[in-house]
Amino acid sequence: MHAKNDLLELISFGESLSLEFKESLSKELRKEIKHSICAFANTLGGKILVGVTDTGEVVGVKYNNSILAQVQHFAREINPNLKIHVSVCEDLAIIVIEVFKSDELHNINGMFFIREGNITQKLISPDEIRSLFELKNKLSFDDKVNTEFDLMTDFNNEAFNKFLKRTNILSDIDQPLLLKNLGLLKHKQITNAGVLFFCKNVSRFLSRADIVCVLWKGKSRVDIIDSQEFNNDFVSNYENSFKYLVSKLNTNMLPKPMGRDDILELPEDALREAILNAMIHRDYFSKGRIQIDIYLDRVEISNPGGLLFDKNELGLRSLARNNLLVDMAFRLNLVEKLGSGINKIKDLCDKLELPVEFKISSDWFTVIFYRRLQNGGFSVNVPVNVPVNVPVNVPVKRLKIIIESIKTNKYITIFELSEKLNVNEKTIKRDILKLKEDGRIKRIGSDKGGHWEVVK
Repeated sequence: MHAKNDLLELISFGESLSLEFKESLSKELRKEIKHSICAFANTLGGKILVGVTDTGEVVGVKYNNSILAQVQHFAREINPNLKIHVSVCEDLAIIVIEVFKSDELHNINGMFFIREGNITQKLISPDEIRSLFELKNKLSFDDKVNTEFDLMTDFNNEAFNKFLKRTNILSDIDQPLLLKNLGLLKHKQITNAGVLFFCKNVSRFLSRADIVCVLWKGKSRVDIIDSQEFNNDFVSNYENSFKYLVSKLNTNMLPKPMGRDDILELPEDALREAILNAMIHRDYFSKGRIQIDIYLDRVEISNPGGLLFDKNELGLRSLARNNLLVDMAFRLNLVEKLGSGINKIKDLCDKLELPVEFKISSDWFTVIFYRRLQNGGFSVNVPVNVPVNVPVNVPVKRLKIIIESIKTNKYITIFELSEKLNVNEKTIKRDILKLKEDGRIKRIGSDKGGHWEVVK
């Protein structure tokens, strides 16, 4: 049995990393419920409320002992089998399915699922599945309890109240209950994710979790003009490091119908995405820390922790190292769409014809934004009409999808392919050029009235 008021408070938080709503037990939704059970077990556990719409409206659902037994049976269709707890809130006619975090890795007919933000994701590539195996064998940083943090003296109430206001969560909800439902409180102790978001001084509890910004003289790391460290809560560090970076960049005066406008030399939203990506996806077990280096010819935003999947899948796949941080950023509307940050950076830089580079190693991830020099050029050689932000090695899988799409529809357009593959049109043009040079496809007729043909 679940208390009505407790459940209504839980519903008011909305869907999240550990909470999902399902309106009914229809055939289609039953399949989704099974996938979510598997995903919760593979991530941090969670609850599925049946009888609640996606928007949080309580509609209730019909149930009896037979239906509850069927729901209980869902877990037996997952390999290896796992235990779930199924109960009912009679006052609201809601079925509550509670899934516990598992030490094993579960699948349904060979398909693996995880939870990212409020979405259940299916893993596709072998690298993603391999990375999930590795993550299951590691201690999760953001879910780990921080025994040094005292909720009475170390908790930043100002940051907490700003969070409530920004997420529209009712402020009269009991604070410990709210933190628990957010996954930030376990056994009456705050987790590392909670420390990052609601601390007064992050370095007191998490070594090297601050952000260092450095303004260098010239193009090399020799002489420092200015530097600053940001050591507060997660949101403050994000906002303050962005403000510092912007203050050190140039602005261009562009004409407008009603006057002139100041435009930053690098796209602000792309810079925000890069900083947030570094904060969410960094390896907090590493002794390294996030650094923003500002040079005469470029800006480098670096974080410890390499990709959890093949680098050729960058922008096509998403696998989170810190699930609670992703969930909190999503709640704060800092993340528009999970896994879309890299493509957003690419697209924003493409529009301004600015080179952007992603340097990836096993231990570090760096985004490099190249600044225009006084002569209008860049300190890197950028080939004409070639997307500067696309890896040299085009993912083979994407080329196969393009070929199969052409086989299905020989009149398919560049725009339709870019929408289908979730990459920009310049990237598709580059892929098409490679396929044509390799003799795998050819164009019959004009660009507007013609069609594609697969050669081999």
